[in-house]
Amino acid sequence: MCAAVNNVYCVGRNYKLHAEELGNEVPAEPLIFLKPSHSAVSLDKAVIELPKNAGMIHYEGELVLRIARDYTPGMTVEELVDVMALGLDFTLRDVQDDLKKKGLPWTAAKGFKNAAPLTPYIAFPDKEELEASDFTVLKNGTEVQRGNVKNMIFPLQKIIDFIAARYGLGKNDIIFTGTPAGVGPVVPGDSFELYWGDKLMGTCLIG
Repeated sequence: MCAAVNNVYCVGRNYKLHAEELGNEVPAEPLIFLKPSHSAVSLDKAVIELPKNAGMIHYEGELVLRIARDYTPGMTVEELVDVMALGLDFTLRDVQDDLKKKGLPWTAAKGFKNAAPLTPYIAFPDKEELEASDFTVLKNGTEVQRGNVKNMIFPLQKIIDFIAARYGLGKNDIIFTGTPAGVGPVVPGDSFELYWGDKLMGTCLIG
């Protein structure tokens, strides 16, 4: 597990094109789900073991925020977030599709061990820099995803206020803020590189 991780909040369907590529409706308010803290592991030259014989597994690259202090109403993103990372929200897609059909929670599809690897943190940039930089995911050396906070359905402030009001938000909570279009399958031997702008943030190999 990564050091000092409490709650792991995740935002589903926060990029319009991603919702459409999976045939999902664009939500009217943030769609929040949780992963266990044990799913958060290092994505820093790591070999990551994923479940075997569980059907198709998809990668989902995301910008990840770390909360630096307990939330009180009215606090801004800049007051709450000290550092950020990039992460992969691994998903057992066949399992998730079956759970959705049955109206059941997504934990089995989203919360398994190693399901939320994170790169090392960097300082949280100001709004201008944040919007000026894309994050990208390369799979086996080829770019497969590119995202920017400007393209999120729900901006970071809305996400933080929504989570805090309904579930609480405190020091060392982390938030996976949603994935852009381009998700796809993962198999053993695949490699991933995650970039913030032209900065390589982390790499991993699927074991």
